[in-house]
Amino acid sequence: MAAVTVDGVIWQPQEDGLREICNLLEQQISPNSDQHRIYQQLNHYTQFPDINNYLVFIFARAEGKPVVIRQAAGLLLKNNLRKTFNSMSSSYQNYVKSELLPCLGLSDRYIRSTVGTIISAIVQEGRIFSWPELLQALVQCLDSNDLNHMEGALDTLSKVSEDIPGELDLDVLGLAERPINIFMPRLLKFFQSPHTLLRRFALSTINQFIVYMPTALLMSMDQYLQGLFALANDPAAEVRKLVCSALVQIVEVRRAHLLPHMKNVIEYMMQANKDSDEEVALEACEFWSAYCDGNAPPENLREFLPRLIPILLSNMSYADDDESLVDAEDDESFPDRDQDLKPRFHSSRFHGNDENEENDDDVVNIWNLRKCSAAALDIFSNVFGDDILPYLMPLIESKLANTSDSVWKEREAAVLALGAVAEGCINGLYPHLSQIITFLIPLLDDKFPLIRSITCWTLSRFSRFIVQGTDNKKGQEQFEKVLMGVLRRILDTNKRVQEAACSSFATLEEEAAEELVLHLEVILQHLLCAFGRYQRRNLRILYDAIGTLADAVGAELNQPKYLEILMPPLISKWQQLSNSDKDLFPLLECFTSIAQALGPGFSQFAEPVFQRCVILIQTQQLAKVDSVSAGCQYDKEFVVCSLDLLSGLAEGLGSGIEKMVIQSNLRDLLLQCCMDDLSDIRQSALALLGDLARVCPVHLHPRLSEFLNVAAKQLNTSGLIENISVANNACWAIGEMAIKFLKEVSPVVLEVVSSLVPILQKPGDLNKSLIENSAITLGRLGWICSDIVSPHMEHFMQSWCMALSFIRDDVEKEHAFRGLCVMVKTNPSGAINSLPHICIAVASWHEIRSPDLHSEVCQVLSGYKQFLPEGAWEQCLSTLDPGVRERLSKYQV
Repeated sequence: MAAVTVDGVIWQPQEDGLREICNLLEQQISPNSDQHRIYQQLNHYTQFPDINNYLVFIFARAEGKPVVIRQAAGLLLKNNLRKTFNSMSSSYQNYVKSELLPCLGLSDRYIRSTVGTIISAIVQEGRIFSWPELLQALVQCLDSNDLNHMEGALDTLSKVSEDIPGELDLDVLGLAERPINIFMPRLLKFFQSPHTLLRRFALSTINQFIVYMPTALLMSMDQYLQGLFALANDPAAEVRKLVCSALVQIVEVRRAHLLPHMKNVIEYMMQANKDSDEEVALEACEFWSAYCDGNAPPENLREFLPRLIPILLSNMSYADDDESLVDAEDDESFPDRDQDLKPRFHSSRFHGNDENEENDDDVVNIWNLRKCSAAALDIFSNVFGDDILPYLMPLIESKLANTSDSVWKEREAAVLALGAVAEGCINGLYPHLSQIITFLIPLLDDKFPLIRSITCWTLSRFSRFIVQGTDNKKGQEQFEKVLMGVLRRILDTNKRVQEAACSSFATLEEEAAEELVLHLEVILQHLLCAFGRYQRRNLRILYDAIGTLADAVGAELNQPKYLEILMPPLISKWQQLSNSDKDLFPLLECFTSIAQALGPGFSQFAEPVFQRCVILIQTQQLAKVDSVSAGCQYDKEFVVCSLDLLSGLAEGLGSGIEKMVIQSNLRDLLLQCCMDDLSDIRQSALALLGDLARVCPVHLHPRLSEFLNVAAKQLNTSGLIENISVANNACWAIGEMAIKFLKEVSPVVLEVVSSLVPILQKPGDLNKSLIENSAITLGRLGWICSDIVSPHMEHFMQSWCMALSFIRDDVEKEHAFRGLCVMVKTNPSGAINSLPHICIAVASWHEIRSPDLHSEVCQVLSGYKQFLPEGAWEQCLSTLDPGVRERLSKYQV
């Protein structure tokens, strides 16, 4: 390679180096090459300081080389610059920049497109103000009237605006105005260009600024809107799509600008929703959700509903080229393809009531016009409620009445529409629910698999209301027909229907809960039968359905006749799968639910499950540092799922897990996991730490101080928002350890309290569960170590009491109030200014079931009543709501 140059000396590549790099790039784009070897060799060249000079030389000047090689050099250059630009010498930086600018107007479109990508990468790293020559070159190209130069400049601007829109809205030394002010009028002018690409790039560039909204665009908004309206019926579909995209963004973030034109915009969007190009129609369809989600006045839409709803329903039919039509032909005899096995992600265990669960009701994951139209109809049903039914139901009834095979897609769309409005229009549909369900049940046996699958989904959308009707004989009979119909479809020969039926059944299980107990045997028989037929993808969904069943019926599952059906196939599959097989993930989750449901009844299956979880964690810890010795690649999901299953065992078996823990090295592994750099692992490890503290604390004792210190560090407020679930579990685990280890937690008490107080003082920024756990743990620490905590009461008493007042009655709330009582007795003056807040917290109890705690609370209140000057107690009560005063009467004050 060439030696490092001195400023002022023109850099020139060495022929040998140039030839070597070109050969490697040529091999890289060959489909049969050894990519790993080539990557290593190219990576070797990056140690030379002028490698980027070579790459830009090949990209910009190697005109005798194929364009694909020059492009490959450009893309490698872009990736290098993202890592190394700011560490390059200024002379090399300037060389790269100077070689790129002439490429803006080259005749080859692929080179022009690639140069825009490289320039955007440089601007991201080096900032726009350090490259004034770029701005000059872009302006010259835009003003040149040469098609290639104009296109190259617009393409580059589009990429920079997409990656870093704010960069063009900065002051640049030597420029009288910001770059965006210079470019905006030029971009708007290109809306009138006769060249499609120029119109498209100009529109795409300005669209990137809608959310950011610089002053230049705000001041030009009327001209921009007029330009959009002029392009609304552009002959190019990609331009029409960008017009729709712009209007969707504006209605979301700058709705006021559209209000004077709203009726015309809605008319246009309805027209675009029927565009012959599906991408345009899809972009237009996004407008309806954006309009409603942005809290725009619904009355502006109401008059259009009679015409809009038929458009949405029409677009809900499967397109002829929809991939689902091909997938729907797969029956269970076809083996799963690798692409059928979507990646899955386990949600780490979370102690609290505020967990956000993903809820993907749909059975298709590809976003398209059909799905978008159904989503819009769903939103309309929530905004307009039953008012849409007079326009929708006659269309649905008409489509369902036509039983011809040629229009099955329209029938399917009608069933989808019913499901879409099931929740929003339930008041209007409820009187007819029995007839609707009666009509849907036979469709579970329709000859077309996609009608069978969508009927499963639609029934699941009505499941809550179906279950509510089981309090009468007719409703009970209908529930049983739905249940049996869905179970039949679980055994469908079509894989798509199997998937939809399992998902539908899982939803039905969650709603029905104890209603399923009478049908457990037949349910388990169907699930067992499915177990023998399903392939890998649907087997994962079946595990979820079994886990949900266990959650729903709980201890009712713990009967020999049920376990004899359920456990043998699960155990058999457990034994078949290797420790590196990702199909273990859903099975581990399934066992977690079963262990919790069976409680001590799971003990007969527990030992091998426990041992394997420990082995999985151990193996993955090794794989993290040495995958060869571990015999597998590292995957955090194995650790997270195993930790969560161990938590499930601790919860189910209680102290019955102790002998297994004692015979293992779980304690040391757990400590490692609590310190892991991945938050998912720390979250699950801390949950297990709390569970083990409850059921076998003695085993944690030898490393108690380490566990306490690690848990306390997770409450550090600097990283709290990013790791809120980790902090939640750490807080809960500390509280559990405090209850078991008493004064032994005292070394970390002040550190923990100083972290909990800011959490309680800013509850609006954090989730409900963390607030609750913080309040409970603070109370437990105050109970155990009141001498340490009570001197600081005045700093947290008011916010703590407010948090306590929102916690439901349970044993954890009792612990917190015991802490309150002990601390007030230790330091009564520390809480005197918070007396109204203490009263509110006490009044939040429906009933304190512990007689001794009830007595302690009475003593605290009566103590303050006697301690206060005459009339002060009455004055305190007068500041409280009447309901609070009334509830305090049961505490003898």
